[in-house]
Amino acid sequence: MKNITSLFLISSLAVCTACTTMNNTETNHTQEIPVADASLAGNPFMTKSGLQYQAPEFDKIKDSHFKPAFDYGLKVQAAEFVKIANNSAAPTFENTIVALENSGEVLKRAQIVFFNLTSANTNPELQKLEEEYAPIFASHSDKMYLNDKLWQRVKAIKTDGLDAESKRLYEYYKQNFEIAGADLTKDKKEELKKVNAELATLSTQFSNKLLEARKKGGVLISDVKELDGLSADEIAAAAADAKAAGHPGKYLLALLNTTQQPLLQNLKNRATREKLFKASWYRAEKGDDADTRETLERQARLRLQKAQLMGKKSFAEWKLQDQMAQTPDKAMNLLAQLAAPAVETAKRERDEIQALIDAQKGGFALAPWDWNYYSEQVRKAKYDLDENQIKPYFEVNTVLEKGVFFAAEKFYGITFKKRTDLPVYHPDVVAYEVFDRDGKSLAIYYLDFYSRSNKNGGAWMSNYVEQSHLLGQKPVIVNVFNYQKPAPGKPSLISYDDVSTMFHEFGHTLHGLFANQKYISISGTNTPRDFVEFPSQINEFFALEPAVLKNYALHYETKQPMPQSLVDKIKKAETFNQGYSTTETVSAATLDMAWHSVTDEAQFKPTLDFEKFWLNKFGFTLSEVPPRYHSPYFAHIWGGGYSAGYYAYMWADVLNAAAWDYIVNNGGMTRANGDRFREYILSVGNSVDLNKAFKDFTGKDPDIKPLLKNKGFIK
Repeated sequence: MKNITSLFLISSLAVCTACTTMNNTETNHTQEIPVADASLAGNPFMTKSGLQYQAPEFDKIKDSHFKPAFDYGLKVQAAEFVKIANNSAAPTFENTIVALENSGEVLKRAQIVFFNLTSANTNPELQKLEEEYAPIFASHSDKMYLNDKLWQRVKAIKTDGLDAESKRLYEYYKQNFEIAGADLTKDKKEELKKVNAELATLSTQFSNKLLEARKKGGVLISDVKELDGLSADEIAAAAADAKAAGHPGKYLLALLNTTQQPLLQNLKNRATREKLFKASWYRAEKGDDADTRETLERQARLRLQKAQLMGKKSFAEWKLQDQMAQTPDKAMNLLAQLAAPAVETAKRERDEIQALIDAQKGGFALAPWDWNYYSEQVRKAKYDLDENQIKPYFEVNTVLEKGVFFAAEKFYGITFKKRTDLPVYHPDVVAYEVFDRDGKSLAIYYLDFYSRSNKNGGAWMSNYVEQSHLLGQKPVIVNVFNYQKPAPGKPSLISYDDVSTMFHEFGHTLHGLFANQKYISISGTNTPRDFVEFPSQINEFFALEPAVLKNYALHYETKQPMPQSLVDKIKKAETFNQGYSTTETVSAATLDMAWHSVTDEAQFKPTLDFEKFWLNKFGFTLSEVPPRYHSPYFAHIWGGGYSAGYYAYMWADVLNAAAWDYIVNNGGMTRANGDRFREYILSVGNSVDLNKAFKDFTGKDPDIKPLLKNKGFIK
């Protein structure tokens, strides 16, 4: 099962702790909280939204509202930092930690909407603002974490008498100050501030360049004969995309974020497949204004500089200290345990495919752009399973409501009601209200299914409002996808891989829905990266649960359920192509660790040379199996929050396979198991020791064997 299909964005990690609890100016005088002036009248970010659960008022929000809200919010929170630092009263948890936690209300409200929109529905004005404010936000963060007076107050706090969650929040803040460099000398703090500001700018620049590369990189086809093998709906969608891009009468094969492209599976024309693959692979290394290599190389060097300022050998060593893995060696050890059997399995898969090509008198050696096309034929031959037989049973809205929602109702008791009265940020977006097992309203949930030229690639979950008992907030959550939008009047049919993605991202949503914390910073999905993918990946298992699959796998025309014979074929083929899919994912994770495990700047090479050297060094020499993400478009690590963290998907995969093994051996899909998983995993956020939480749920430490069995690597 391919479960590394998302670019998952945690709003509180990617936005709040990096941007909203912000940076430092040391001062010895008091600072009054600024008063809003007349120019801010009518700005929707100045007050809480009047919609249910403070859902964003998208019908009132304009691009022009962000800049004044940022400027005012930055001033207010900076003044709040000064006020907390200069408080003459002895430092306490309430007057220091809680005060910091509650600071920056206007800024946070504006930022969380802004960063969601720049990911899912951006435009040149928002992109310009993003680049302008990236270093400003980074500098603002340093105003908190590098403020020595604040740090001395934090260290002086006595935690005796605090409840367990409050103690956890204190430790969270204390560790964040330490990791951010609070103990550095004044000179090193100043140097760090400059590095942080430049890194923030570079990350935004990378994302904007990559979006441009993706838009410019699509393959424009003039002759429909070159699209032989695609369905009539896929061809119609390509024609619609071309027309929207200003090329009526032609066909545009737009790029998704990954190396391999879904259409490669069905394109019969080898030349077209090669064009599409190479368009994907070379999209961001053409020497034009969308070339990302110089940007990412500078990022890598600055990250090493930052880590060494902090007294660490490498950026990975600095980054992993608050994760479950804790050290790069532990992360690399996991990758090594997966890499060896994955590569060996991929070699056998390669040989099977080459044998098929030879049997068909193909007369060529297997290339990366051939793999998906011929592996699909191997699957048909071995399992009598054709992806085109499957897709008619997976209509996107049916999968959502009768699959994803149905499974959540059975396992957790929650229900959903569509809301057409709530404003949305794009006509494609739909909204639901979520109700808990006792019938009480729990959350608002948005979905944004279809790919657009102004949307980042991948799929993710994010919050618009985060749960907090202290603030009386319930969650407002969004899932964003990049499914191909069907031609008008046509059904939206998706692949089984896309089905898995939907269940995966909803697993993140469940983590956010069931948040049950007092404080936002440790609520819901605000967990270490190598834990946060665990709830999402375990939710993928429900896609093939018999009762669930029977309910949603309905033919879009006949409404008849998928025949059991076809279901059996899908299940038998579960381990098919696992060598390939695991190798492409582990090689990408290894590449991430290589970039961030450098200990001497002299070890860096130009992007393409660096990538080739380290992939070969770690045994990823199968040219037919390229990494899932090539360095120039590895958005997770250069534009997102997964630098030195892409291994987290595999770490979480170990957890989810072991936890699912427990569920299966204890009654399977029962409400008792659902309630238990909610209690020990989904509802605890980062308020407890997560290694202990896992052990409390399963009764033992995680074991890699269930994962290796699931992938077919061992019996």
